[in-house]
Amino acid sequence: MTSPKRTWTFSSMRSKTGPSLDEGENYFRRRLFSSFRSDRREQRSQGQEDDIDKRRAFSDGEIETNKGVFLPGEDQPDMGAMKRFSTLFSSFRGKISKDRTGNEPDVPASTELSPVEEKAKEQRYTSGQFFFEYLVVVRPKKTKDGIYEPQIIYQFPKKDGMVRFQKEEEEKTLKALTLFCFPEGVNWAPLTEYPSETFSFVLTDVDGTRKNGYCRRLLPDGKGARLPEAYCIISNLACFGLFSQIFDEVEQRRKFSMAMIYPFMQSLRESAFPAPGHTVNIKSFIPERGTEIISLTRPTDSWLEHVDFRTLFKCLSDEEVLQVFAATVLERRIIFIADELGTLSQVIHAVAVLLYPFIWQHTLISIVPEILIDVVMAPTPYLLGVQKSLADQATDQTELLVVDLSEGRKETFIKCMGDEDTILPHKLKDEIKQALSAKNEKSSLEELNRVVPEAFLPFFIKTVGHFAKYIVRKGKDQRGEFQRTNFCKAIESKSTRRFVKTFVQTQMFDLFIQEMEQRPASQDGTGLFDKKITEYQKRMREKAKKN
Repeated sequence: MTSPKRTWTFSSMRSKTGPSLDEGENYFRRRLFSSFRSDRREQRSQGQEDDIDKRRAFSDGEIETNKGVFLPGEDQPDMGAMKRFSTLFSSFRGKISKDRTGNEPDVPASTELSPVEEKAKEQRYTSGQFFFEYLVVVRPKKTKDGIYEPQIIYQFPKKDGMVRFQKEEEEKTLKALTLFCFPEGVNWAPLTEYPSETFSFVLTDVDGTRKNGYCRRLLPDGKGARLPEAYCIISNLACFGLFSQIFDEVEQRRKFSMAMIYPFMQSLRESAFPAPGHTVNIKSFIPERGTEIISLTRPTDSWLEHVDFRTLFKCLSDEEVLQVFAATVLERRIIFIADELGTLSQVIHAVAVLLYPFIWQHTLISIVPEILIDVVMAPTPYLLGVQKSLADQATDQTELLVVDLSEGRKETFIKCMGDEDTILPHKLKDEIKQALSAKNEKSSLEELNRVVPEAFLPFFIKTVGHFAKYIVRKGKDQRGEFQRTNFCKAIESKSTRRFVKTFVQTQMFDLFIQEMEQRPASQDGTGLFDKKITEYQKRMREKAKKN
């Protein structure tokens, strides 16, 4: 359903002088700002019936769809009503599809498959079973104008037999990836030292189709000054830790030759993606080491497998994390500043997961390419990661929280609304801080994955965990109706009630309740959040009996 056209007025547009824009740039910016012109609430109310089949159902902490399992905090591929900017994918594809100076290097082709084999593999991939769709290697290359432009120098697999429009779409997609592998733009030169880093991003097209990008940037082996390379894997699957292990293997093979990467990725791509807690074994050969079995294990807690809380709590104190959490819960505009791409992506994904069982419904761009920096002017809520070199262009807006994550910073909150430390009910905030005290600077990832959810999930249990009592159904198979007024009145604590009255107006709560209203009565009480609520209520009853 097409949402009604609306017009936004920007009250704080920058007036910095810049080079004149050609038609491609103007097209890009028109597409960029047209993305702002939508009203999510009107869209959901008008297209509610059409979206029923597209809603997510919670099951043991995962979100299951007909296209696989997705992390809370990320979009489903087919959820038109829930699409975010993520990378404003379609906004810049028109720009980058223009003819560029210089020729693209030839790309190695993969082994051709029969039509039957290719169809079977496509069906397997779209069902969410393939590890990845593409591996590309991106490197800055000097153009005739004397600037360095990131270009793809290697792609696996190379799909053959596509019709013209499919090939054009693929080329636009692959070229778009270069902006996220090197978001700094054209400011590159040969280097003698460069620390490798791993980061992730999300590509979301206008139809809601979603892909995860995992990237490792490093300086290839050699002597003298040389340019860095970025290895980028595109997948429907959200599992940062697992793909980091894959990059370790890719990096080892690259030391010998690019050709060594191909057989490993071929075996990996054809392997079934393991279920939570399970392992997949890949047979691979490396000179000097011979043939070996590489074991890749997927974490048991699948809803936490895309995050690493260590970076978040390394960059921010517990009190600072709580202030960021409070601003996120109220769906405000938040910008994170850092030098390292890995820091930005890991912190933003960790902050989004703190909202579980709720899901961030707005713009989420873990790394904003320089070409998309104007997204900071969007009037709608967002979570953005901006490199420090672009900070001056991103922090001249009003009514937002700007969080500096960089080492040696003078202050953490460059800009704030001023009420971040008073949003959460005081008692519940202290309980979160007390629970977080169970961790320390040496806590492992596994320990943090236990401590952090146990600290934040009870907050939502105690504030809105009674929601099921206020979803009234006229019949067993009938759609439920949420009694919002009675739900708020049932909260005894005045400070908690005041917070909840604000929280229920957010889109994340609105969509959560709509999903619960649509959920079959037979599934009530079966999700992870439901089970945690039941456990908490049981403890409270036992405590009351003792008293």
